[in-house]
Amino acid sequence: MVRDVAFGQYFPGNSIIHRLDPRAKNLIFIAFVVIIFCAFNYVSLGITAAFTLLFLILSRIPAKFYFKSMKVILFIVLITSLFNIFYGTGDVIWQWWIFKVTWNGIHRAVFVTVRIICLILASSCLTFTTSPTELTNAIEWMMKPLSVIHFPVHEISMMMSLALRFIPTLMEETDKLIAAQKSRGADMESGNVFKRAKALIPILVPLFVSAFRRAYDIATAMECRCYRGGAGRTSMKTLSFSARDAAAFILTAITICGVILCNIFVTSVI
Repeated sequence: MVRDVAFGQYFPGNSIIHRLDPRAKNLIFIAFVVIIFCAFNYVSLGITAAFTLLFLILSRIPAKFYFKSMKVILFIVLITSLFNIFYGTGDVIWQWWIFKVTWNGIHRAVFVTVRIICLILASSCLTFTTSPTELTNAIEWMMKPLSVIHFPVHEISMMMSLALRFIPTLMEETDKLIAAQKSRGADMESGNVFKRAKALIPILVPLFVSAFRRAYDIATAMECRCYRGGAGRTSMKTLSFSARDAAAFILTAITICGVILCNIFVTSVI
């Protein structure tokens, strides 16, 4: 069910990850995205996976919520892995018609699968432990140099924050619409994939109407409160780096160095 999707939600807590500065978490996440795609052997891939697991443990978010966040992309991961397995190059292990399995294809499938899973888990950890307001402030701080060229930094960061904030709301709305359609006799669970997709069409129209209505209500509420973004606007909470942020940066730097050394001294498999 749609209610089982946890991606985009914020879970208040007092873990060390919750207490990290949101700017530090964003910078670490960007560095993680870079190093996960720079892992070219199983040792460096294992280091990045261990780095991800460490942050998941330190976040103190129950594992079931991370599993729920993975439900959305399981089908994509499966399809991507199959394409890499059957359309790889190199020595052929097994072949039937146009389908063939190669060692290189298996290696690529493993790497792609682990990379996607680590990215989803890391992004879930970021949203689970950082409130939308903190994300907005961190994104705005990171994009602040673009204001020199008159780029709407505050407006873009606010849009991203609102988008993250309303992912769970839209999921809940979709679940309510599905339940309402089922109570009226709609069959959404039988038949093949195409029939199930066609059965979801009556859900899309009211969902879009509801989304646009919410957007209009938010815009009206912000105008009624005399909201004005951009230059001169201050934050209720002042962001500041602490010793724990420095420790997180050092740990990230050690991980990056470990991945680089593994790529230099260990034979690459892809």
